[in-house]
Amino acid sequence: MADTSQVDERIKDISPLRRALIRPELGGIVGTVAVFTLFLLFAFDSGMFNSQGVMNWSTVSAQFMIIAVGACLLMIAGEFDLSVGSMIGFAGMMIAVFGVVLAWPMWMAIIITFVICVALGALNGWIVVRTGLPSFIVTLAFLFILRGFTIYIPQTIENKTIIGGIRDAAEGDWLAWLFGGKIGQPLFQWLGEAGVIAVFERGSRAGEPVVDGIPMLIVWAIALVIFGHILLTRTRFGNWVFAAGGDADAARNSGVPVSRVKILMFMFTAFCATVLAVCQVMEFGSAGADRGLLKEFEAIIAVVIGGALLTGGYGSVIGAALGALIFGVVQQGLFFAGVESSLFRVFLGVILLFAVILNTYIRRIITGER
Repeated sequence: MADTSQVDERIKDISPLRRALIRPELGGIVGTVAVFTLFLLFAFDSGMFNSQGVMNWSTVSAQFMIIAVGACLLMIAGEFDLSVGSMIGFAGMMIAVFGVVLAWPMWMAIIITFVICVALGALNGWIVVRTGLPSFIVTLAFLFILRGFTIYIPQTIENKTIIGGIRDAAEGDWLAWLFGGKIGQPLFQWLGEAGVIAVFERGSRAGEPVVDGIPMLIVWAIALVIFGHILLTRTRFGNWVFAAGGDADAARNSGVPVSRVKILMFMFTAFCATVLAVCQVMEFGSAGADRGLLKEFEAIIAVVIGGALLTGGYGSVIGAALGALIFGVVQQGLFFAGVESSLFRVFLGVILLFAVILNTYIRRIITGER
């Protein structure tokens, strides 16, 4: 009888430390702990961690988080989408044109905008899989195309690049509330009366809590993170996403519909960008041609910080969400700490470089490369 007591030599011996290092969320967890520790030490008395401060950086983090979920799944599938930022500006402008200029019901304007943007995401994916061109090039082209239309359309129709009046047009609209409303107002009112959170001391809002509810932007961010995590880790489709990004040819030979997976991920990325666009126009009450600038790069950086490999086939939605949280905390934390806000871009560059180096090391651990 064969001796089964020996360890199979084909199984690589990985130490507990290395086993921990190959968890995609590790970088995001370490970064989150480090960032919160830093600002707890240097900005605790500035109001960053009172109710209003927490709501400020939570809202900013949620913006990053929404687009990071789509970017994460697409990067794991082995592709990039550089048109995300332009898609945000384009979607917001379409809502303004349909809902304000053409005076359509706001719910109809939102639905039509989602249909157009998701269709553009499908077109992005279809061109990539049919032509074999790098998604970097295809989506870079769409970055300029969408940004150009975002500027041209309002200039042609209204002779300006900012269209307002969205908040008035959305008044009482059932679908608009799902993107611009708030939940939990009774709870926050009770917390204010109990003295747990701050209230306005004078003026027309005296006695009302400074934070009167959780914006739907944050609800959407949490919902998309949960959906993306379950999809990626608990479904067969999630396995297909990993396979498509890890080795597309081997995945096809195993029966994985690689082309369909990639197109669907482009569509989901466009969906996430549109969600953020709708939330933004409902918050600001206007659409601007410059909305979404550089958001595509910020989404990719958040995903890389969260542990995704640039080569595809490896990553975590939870890690990407933590990367987005780091962004939001740092961006607002620099303000509360009295540091020049332009240093936020320096932080992005430094942390991107560090994350890429770390992820390269992790890839070598996984693949056994020297």
